[in-house]
Amino acid sequence: MLLPPSEGKSAADSGPTVDLATLSFPDLTPTRTAVLAALVKLCSGNGTNAAKVLGLGPTQHGEVGANAQLAQEPCAPAIDVYTGVLYEALDASSLTTAGRRRLQESVAISSALWGLVRPQDLIPSYRLSGGTTLPRLGPLASIWREHVSALLEDTDELVIDMRSGAYVSLGPLTLEMADRSVTVRVLTERNGKRSVVSHNNKATKGLLVRHLVSTRRRPDSISALVQALESGGFEIELGAGSKGAAPILDVILR
Repeated sequence: MLLPPSEGKSAADSGPTVDLATLSFPDLTPTRTAVLAALVKLCSGNGTNAAKVLGLGPTQHGEVGANAQLAQEPCAPAIDVYTGVLYEALDASSLTTAGRRRLQESVAISSALWGLVRPQDLIPSYRLSGGTTLPRLGPLASIWREHVSALLEDTDELVIDMRSGAYVSLGPLTLEMADRSVTVRVLTERNGKRSVVSHNNKATKGLLVRHLVSTRRRPDSISALVQALESGGFEIELGAGSKGAAPILDVILR
């Protein structure tokens, strides 16, 4: 399961500093090193310019200073650092021991700074969005795309993509993965009309992940995934992707 990160994060009070060699997906280490160095350099210079590049408002300039010290900031498990609506609904801390183990094994979180991380990877709180263009490196999508997509293509497991658009661009699913991947959307239906409601979308994806890691059997096909979600009370519609891309799995909220 591929999840987006959250803009909201909880900084650790204590803990080790980041060690890139210990993060999952070691093939991403060289790119992580380059992106981290570029972010720290940006935030160690002109604060106003750094805030503009990062898209930060006047009340968020303190995050520039925190980014400048990322190598010295304490770390916590990624699943505890990300605190947005999706992660609140997932409520990983209340999972059973087996559920947390399945979460670690079956979830990868997309990140503009780290590429992909597992829930228990130790990372500091940071500020960097997927749509950012870093000086001297360029757009993050162009920096990450080839490396993340290659990792995803290399897996032989079913890939369930719940990322938002900016993070899909950091590592799109390839056409070669279409028969073993699915893109999840959450649609709210009112008076016969369907739309994406941000809060409902994120919260439902969190509940969906929680349901899947709380069951013993991991779905190994799209049909098994549909069956697993329907058994959990989700209303599902499966449709074809465009131009041979991964199928679209719609979760319908009424």
